[in-house]
Amino acid sequence: MPRFAANLSMMFNELAFLDRFEAAAKAGFSAVEFLFPYEHSPDEVGQRLHGNNLTQALFNLFPGDWSKGERGFAALPDRFADVQNSVQQALPYAAATGVKRLHLMAGIADRRDPKAVDAFRRSVAWTAEALAKENIDLMLEPINPRDVPGYFLNDFDFAASVINDLKMPNLKLQFDIYHRQIVHGDVTMA
Repeated sequence: MPRFAANLSMMFNELAFLDRFEAAAKAGFSAVEFLFPYEHSPDEVGQRLHGNNLTQALFNLFPGDWSKGERGFAALPDRFADVQNSVQQALPYAAATGVKRLHLMAGIADRRDPKAVDAFRRSVAWTAEALAKENIDLMLEPINPRDVPGYFLNDFDFAASVINDLKMPNLKLQFDIYHRQIVHGDVTMA
């Protein structure tokens, strides 16, 4: 049986972010996700989540300055410290919400660049190891190039190869049907 989580970054936008938890619960959802919680304190987010008897399905590690086009750091060779800082920033939110899955955004980089590939693999391995100590899975989500041109992780086969090569039990693929259909088509064959 499929399970659905309300994405509070996309739904109930007529309400302030913290009020969307109650709206999701009233709409019948038992779980929520959102892109980024970092404009509010971990305690505020945790209180709204638990006060509405909701489970946190997922959220993203800090991606940088979204308004300036940043979409993560993992594939950017000179931004490894930012990857590490984003994990430290996310951990209080993970503790407050009880989330068991975090998504690491790859960033805007050319996947044909060996330095970007090496940076991505290093960032993924380090982040998965750090999150394993907290019993949290690291999710890799390919994102289609139509919505985010130049996004490094825009191929499901490449994501699967990184996961298979690193062989880390808490490193998983976040399979977004929307992105899969745009990137590869024929989602029924996936």
